[in-house]
Amino acid sequence: MTDHEIFEIENFVLDGGATLRPARLAYATYGTLNVERSNAILYPTAFASRHADNEWLIGPGRALDPERYFIIVPDMFGNGLSSSPSNTPPPYHRARFPHVTIRDNVRAQHRLVTERFGIRRLRLVLGWSMAGVQTYQWAVSHPEMVEAAIPFNAAASASPHLRLWIGGLRAALTADPAFAQGWYDTPPDPWLRTFGRVFAPWGFSQQWHREERYRDLGFASLDDFVAGLWETNFLGYDPNDLLAQLWSGEHADIGASLPGGTAEALASIKARLVSLPGEKDLYFPPEDEQEAVRHVPDGEVRVIPGLWGHQAGRGVNPADTAFIEAAISDVLAAGDVLTGPERSAR
Repeated sequence: MTDHEIFEIENFVLDGGATLRPARLAYATYGTLNVERSNAILYPTAFASRHADNEWLIGPGRALDPERYFIIVPDMFGNGLSSSPSNTPPPYHRARFPHVTIRDNVRAQHRLVTERFGIRRLRLVLGWSMAGVQTYQWAVSHPEMVEAAIPFNAAASASPHLRLWIGGLRAALTADPAFAQGWYDTPPDPWLRTFGRVFAPWGFSQQWHREERYRDLGFASLDDFVAGLWETNFLGYDPNDLLAQLWSGEHADIGASLPGGTAEALASIKARLVSLPGEKDLYFPPEDEQEAVRHVPDGEVRVIPGLWGHQAGRGVNPADTAFIEAAISDVLAAGDVLTGPERSAR
């Protein structure tokens, strides 16, 4: 994993009222911040991901080119690197770790960007899945700062369907009496293997499975695919960390504090926003994004075509990756055409 740094925030008060003393935000950077501090891009991490998991989209000649841009990848609270149940001392250790909202994550990231780097404008905020939820929150919380936003395979707020699915995942981790309400000593592999198996049907589309596309990933059969990928995918993760991040996603709602709810929040976005849902994403279907983005003044939906479902935004299929990179390049190129005052007015 690429080396990371830690940004500490003393007495960080969460939306729920608890205080992390301090909150620790892990992050990695790629490229060099220019003198004008005008080439910064923020690319948060998703559920059960760390900054190295974002590197598939970063590199010379890529859309996120560190030779042109300064890319900041902050690790989400609960991922085991930033403040999490597994690394926080008492009184908020392990099962007592407080609930952290998506807005809490964005508030901490804002302090990192402004206080550590002195950045006042972001060329782009983008992210996959739960990082895309953070992207939406950035555009709502800091409309004066975000020039463009690209959430892919994501949504602005948790749907009822998503919350139902998260409830099943939570049950997979907590049903065993040995879970001991989060005060386990050593989490046995069966919990995490079951968790992965519950995940398994949702990552890719029905048609993807029907066409046995798991063979493209080197698996000989469906059982081989589930055992070789999903049952091992979460081994090594701390269950309390996973639960903390699930709570954040389950309660995501950019319109929670507004009388007009999500629609009012979306209408407040000043950034150019291009949403990239997967054509057959079972979590965040395109029709949900088309309904949401119609409220964004400068919003657009581009559907990632194909069978790869939610994993279309994970960098596992070259055609999907090319589609995402083309959208990023388009948005950044459009921003390059604008002059300084025009870009500031967005």
